[in-house]
This record gives sequence, structure tokens and C-alpha cells, in this order.
Amino acid sequence: MKKLKYSVLVRQKMKRLKEHLIKEFGDDITKKVLKGITDDADILKEYERSGVNIAKMYNIDTDYWYLFTHQHYLIYRFDEKSVIIVQMFHEREDFMMKLFGISGRTQESIDYWGE
Repeated sequence: MKKLKYSVLVRQKMKRLKEHLIKEFGDDITKKVLKGITDDADILKEYERSGVNIAKMYNIDTDYWYLFTHQHYLIYRFDEKSVIIVQMFHEREDFMMKLFGISGRTQESIDYWGE
């Protein structure tokens, strides 16, 4: 089984997410969402290829994969010993634009979200 690591940035985002959820929804929902995210991430320790290979999906040169869980994309990479979650984005964020400068959004998505 591989070791699961979270980048400092992801840990900071998880802390902000926790603060936001507590403020908006209370402790029970916050615990459920955060546990769901970390439980889904834990699956990557044994099944690192259970996410989506970004290189194949978008035809770009990268070793990043993503896992969608509880309205968030966990961006990760892996090697023989570990899985590293390097970034986390809310589903409303265009993570492809932020990571690679290319849009991953369709016109349908833009129209739906009003952006």
C-alpha cells in the first residue's frame, strides 16, 4: 500500500473549507463532507489509477490525475511509494485553466453556471 500525502496548499484549502462549512452548515455536515473527501482520497493508496488521467483526457503532457469527490477535484500524482495530492479545486473552478492555461469548460457549463 502506498503512502498518501497532502501538499501544504491542499491542507490549507481543507482548513478553509472546514471553516466555511462550519459557518454555513454546522458541525455534522462539515464532518460528513470532510470525512467523505478523505475517505475517497484514501482509496488512492491502493488504487491510484481510480481517478481520471488528465493527460489522456485532455491530450496534454502531464503526470497529474484527478479524483472528483464531494464537489471537489483532488489533483494528484503518484510514484512507486506514494500518492501526493498536490491541489484541490471546487467544482465551479476551471482547474484546467488554473493548472495549464487551457479551458476545460464547455459552453453548456458556462451557460449553466452563469460565468
